[in-house]
Amino acid sequence: MPRLQSISIANKQTIRCTSSDINSGFGMGIGNVNHQHIPSDDDMFKHVVSPKTVSVIGAPMTYGQPFVGTDSGPSLLRENGLLKDLSALGWRVEDIPDLDFSSICAEAVKENTSTHSTNARNSLQVGAGTKVLADLVESKLKIGRFPLILGGDHSIGLGSLAGILRAKPNIGVIWVDAHADLNLPGVSESGNMHGMPLGLMMKELIPDRSIIPGLEWLEEGNPTFLSPDALVYVGLRDIDKAERQFIRQLGIKCFTMYDIDHLGIGRVMDLALEHLQGRPVHLSYDIDAVDPLLAPATGTAVRGGLTWREAHFVAESVVKSGALSSAEIVEVNATLSDGDGARSTVELGHQLITAMLGEVIL
Repeated sequence: MPRLQSISIANKQTIRCTSSDINSGFGMGIGNVNHQHIPSDDDMFKHVVSPKTVSVIGAPMTYGQPFVGTDSGPSLLRENGLLKDLSALGWRVEDIPDLDFSSICAEAVKENTSTHSTNARNSLQVGAGTKVLADLVESKLKIGRFPLILGGDHSIGLGSLAGILRAKPNIGVIWVDAHADLNLPGVSESGNMHGMPLGLMMKELIPDRSIIPGLEWLEEGNPTFLSPDALVYVGLRDIDKAERQFIRQLGIKCFTMYDIDHLGIGRVMDLALEHLQGRPVHLSYDIDAVDPLLAPATGTAVRGGLTWREAHFVAESVVKSGALSSAEIVEVNATLSDGDGARSTVELGHQLITAMLGEVIL
C-alpha cells in the first residue's frame, strides 16, 4: 500500500498524498519549478567578513561507511551548477579542489606502525583525511570566510567540528540527520565511522581519542571537544540503543521526527535556535534526514523523514537567525539509486545548499 505523506501547498493547508502522487507531481507542478535563486535583501551572515566569501571544500570521503560512491558527491553538486548559483546569491566563491583523500589516506596506511586494533573501521584513513579537513576549515574561518563542506560520508564531521572548534570554541551545532552519529568503537554495532563523529567529539564519552589508530592528532596541542549543550539534533528516527543512553545521560537537546510531527517544523526550529542563542552555528546536514521518497540516493535511508518543505525550512530558519557561520552536506551517493532517484537527490542537495547560503522565496 502506498505510504501517505504530508505536503504543504500554497494556502498553507496540509494535504495527504501517496508516493505515486508525489512522483507524478499531483497537479502541483512538482519537477517543473524554475528556481530563481533570489538572495535575501538583508545580509544574514553576520559571522562572515565583507565582502562575503564562501569557501567550497570538496571532502570526498568514503572510508567511513561500506558503500562506494559517496566520493562523487562534491563533483556531482558542482556539475549541477552549484558555484554559479552561489555567485547569483551574492557570494564571492572560492572553489577549493577536492581534497585528495585517496593519496592522503593511502599514505597514512603505508606509514602506520600501530598494531592496535579497534572496532573503528578504516580509522587510519578517516583520521588522516579528517585531519587535513580540520586544518583547512580552521584556516578559512579565521579569515572570516564561510566554509561550505561537500561530502563525502558523515565521518567528515569529525574534521569539520575539530577545525570549527579551534576557530570558534563557542560554536553551536545543528545536526540534521536520521541517525545520531553518537557511537563509539566500543558500542558501535557496525564499526562504521560515519556513525561516530559526534561521539568522538564528546569528552564525557571518550576523554582520550589517541587510543584509536589515526586519531592521535585530535589529542595534540589543546584538544577540542563539543559540549553536549552546544548540540541540537533535528530529524532523528533511527537511534542505536547506546546512543539513546548517551543522549539522555548527557542531556542533549533532541527533536526526533515525532517532535516534528507533534510540534511542527517551525516550532522545532524556534526551540533549536533558542537553545543555541548567542552562539555561531554550524549546520551539518545529512541528506538521509529527508524522506527517501524524495532523496533515495543515500546509504542509510530510513522511511518517515523530512518533507521537501520541512527540509528547506530547516536551512532557511538557521540563515534567518543570522547565526550561521559554516555548513556541510553529506551522504549523497548517486550509485545507490536509479537515474531519476540519483538526479532528484543531487538536485535536492543542491537546493538545500542554496537555502543554506541565503536563497529566499520572496
